[in-house]
Amino acid sequence: MLVVAGLHAIPISTTQRVDDARAIFVLGRRRETLRRLREDPRAALCVLGEGVAFTAHGRALVLREQLEKVPVAALELLVDHVQDHLADGRTEMLDGARWRWRDPDAAAADEQVVAELTRLAGSEAT
Repeated sequence: MLVVAGLHAIPISTTQRVDDARAIFVLGRRRETLRRLREDPRAALCVLGEGVAFTAHGRALVLREQLEKVPVAALELLVDHVQDHLADGRTEMLDGARWRWRDPDAAAADEQVVAELTRLAGSEAT
């Protein structure tokens, strides 16, 4: 989940880790979330899955206004700090959200987005 100013949260599915202080993801160019981030870049990325639960807090900035093959903007989360929700050992995550594309065109576009983000993450890594 990506949370931005105004307590606005949306699920995102195409996040790539660049390094310990950065992650990249995409948003549709007409998303309200993108508009909000342009006004106030503060953001939190909450990741929940089997064996993992953390929130990365920081600033999200536009890296690319549009990817090559898909009309989405690529953003970079510059992480200020990470809150590990499992650090005290009292709980564990058994599973994460499971989903799939029902539209074959959207599934094909998602594959292209993931491939482009992977390339972008590789070129942005230090």
